[in-house]
Formats: sequence, C-alpha cells, structure tokens
Amino acid sequence: MVRMRRNADLYLLFLPVAAFFVLFQYVPMYGVQIAFKDFIAVQGIWGSPWIGFEHFERFFNSYYFWRLIGNTLGIGVYELVVGFPLPIMLALLIHEVRSARFRRFVQTVTYAPHFLSTVVVVGILMMFLSQESGMLNGFIQMAGGEPIGFLTEPSWFKTIFVGSGVWQSMGWNSIIYLAALAGIDPQLHEAAKVDGASRLQRIWHINLPGILPTVVILLILNVGQVLGVGFEKVYLLQNNLNMQASDVISTNVYRSGILGAQYGYSAAVGLFNSVVNFILLLSVNRLARRLNGTSLW
Repeated sequence: MVRMRRNADLYLLFLPVAAFFVLFQYVPMYGVQIAFKDFIAVQGIWGSPWIGFEHFERFFNSYYFWRLIGNTLGIGVYELVVGFPLPIMLALLIHEVRSARFRRFVQTVTYAPHFLSTVVVVGILMMFLSQESGMLNGFIQMAGGEPIGFLTEPSWFKTIFVGSGVWQSMGWNSIIYLAALAGIDPQLHEAAKVDGASRLQRIWHINLPGILPTVVILLILNVGQVLGVGFEKVYLLQNNLNMQASDVISTNVYRSGILGAQYGYSAAVGLFNSVVNFILLLSVNRLARRLNGTSLW
C-alpha cells in the first residue's frame, strides 16, 4: 500500500488500460453462456433454456468438422513455420548493415506493407494473380505457359494467404528483435573480434543467444494463436472454387452465427477454438520454462 500511494500517478495512468480490458474483454464473457443454451433473442440470455453440450456435439459430429480443423490448423502451423523465423533473420540482417542510409531504406520498405489494410492487400493479390488479367499469368503466357488459377485452385490458397501475410508483417515484426539486439553489450562483440571471431560466428554465439528470451516469449504467444486464423483476409480470398482449402473455423462461425442466426452454435464453436488455443499456450509455456527457464509466467 505504501508503494501504491507513492506511485499513485503511475496507477492512474494504468487505470484506463485496466478499464478497457475489463469492459471489452472480461464483461463480454458473460455472454459465453449462450454456447450452452438454446438462445432465443426475445427471452434473452437468462431466459433461454439450458441444453448443455448439445452445440458442441453438433459441431464435433458435423460433416465439415475435420475440414475446418485441418484447414485452420494447417494455415496456423504454416504461418508459424514460415512467418515466425523470417522477422528474426531480417532483424539480424538489418542489424549488421553498416550504412545508416541503406538501413533506413530497408526498414522503410519492409515496414510499409504493415500499414496497408487487408482489403488493399487482397486487391493487390487479385491484380497480380487473376487468371484472366493478372500480371503473373501475363508473364506465364508470354513464356508460352498456360494461365494458372491461383485464386481458385485450393492447392494455392494456403501459400497465397501465408505468403502475403509474411510480406505484410515481416518488417513490422522485426522491430522488437531489433530492439533486443540493440540491448546486447557491444563489449561482447569487441571481445569476440579480438579473439578472431567472424561476423557469422558473432551472430551465432552473441546475437542469437542475446535475443533468445525475446524469441521464446513471442514463440509462446504465436503458438497460442495457431487456431486463431483471422477472418477478414480468408473471407475476402474465399470463393466457391477454393472453399475446400479456405473454409476455416472463423468463416464457419460467420456463416452459422451471423448469416444463419445460430448464435448459440457459433458461440460454442468460438469457445472451443479459444479453449484449444489456451491449452496450447499453457503447454508451450510450461515446455519453454522447463527447457530454458524463459516463459510468460
């Protein structure tokens, strides 16, 4: 209490953040109970009858269950495997650039896509990958090949989704690693140079161990979002021809909950998704703590 009174101004600064999370993250949890109810709008949440796990059983026994899980998990793991290491490598490369002007140029070019809206990114993809008028198919036809349906063939969907996401977020995600690299003691590099270590050896034995705690924390957070594939870009890229590969949990919730007005069922599917992500987060956090002592808690 003495420390709290001494730092009262800091707690006042923190108060709006706490209020935001309480109002917009915890209070809405009250509505999660409709996942266990046959929700009827005129009767409200409290008045709707309880049906237990009926919505969950319906989802688990549905025809599209394994397709939804497979697509969501496939995209999430694909993003993790491809999208997580690249910002680390980019940060290491930028950190080694000696020319300040060239470093600023590279940072500007790689950061810029982050500020594009998802709608704009999807529009760019359609301009480049359209089977009828896309620039890429234009080059393929000039080379004597047949146009490829990048946006309609299911086999291309995950690669397009993940690749465009990496391009858009790689530079921005590298900022935190650059900040961690800036905190490494320069004397370690000076000592390594005296001992004859090459630049690659210094990156491997000094830079990488120096940012390892940051890497582990971000890896834990990313694994906890493996099934949290975003809705907007998937929905914008989705069509009847690529539905086999593009139908994920979030789009299924949209179709059943918003379009089909099955609010209880969609809440159950969303709750299942959140619980699985939470279990993954706990598991990876515990594993990381055992392996190298770094964890969220």
